[in-house]
Amino acid sequence: MKLQKTNAARLLDRAGISYELIPYEVDENDLAAGHVAEQLGEPVERVFKTLVLEGDRTGHFVCVVPGDCEIDLKAAARISGNKKCDLIHVRELLPLTGYIRGGCSPVGMKKRFPTYFHTTALDYDVIYVSAGVRGLQFRIDPKSLIDYTRAEVADLVVSE
Repeated sequence: MKLQKTNAARLLDRAGISYELIPYEVDENDLAAGHVAEQLGEPVERVFKTLVLEGDRTGHFVCVVPGDCEIDLKAAARISGNKKCDLIHVRELLPLTGYIRGGCSPVGMKKRFPTYFHTTALDYDVIYVSAGVRGLQFRIDPKSLIDYTRAEVADLVVSE
């Protein structure tokens, strides 16, 4: 089966960044990273979810965190130069980024937003992030992805 290249994949190709496109079975009722990890046969902490937030000072920004973690809004606000921030409403996602929930990639949004990856991304030789559509993940070197998205690495999740 020939996988359809996404816009995000074409951007990485153009930048000379290597990745693998990994398809998985989509469950419209379970878009959680845990389901994706199960489908990929990978630990959920290697499957990163891309969240879009809005800060009270800097506007929109992106956080990429492990699938089993909850974002720490106070930490995200502090790191992004805001007093407070919140996740955007799901209906804002498509007009703002060009992506739908469950298919939001840190690569190739409509405009470049400040991006922050959780520190654990660098613990792995490869991580998984959405390739821009539901049912398709990038298997990619986190350092290449962080460099490409000009992201900062920070502690962004709620501690247990």
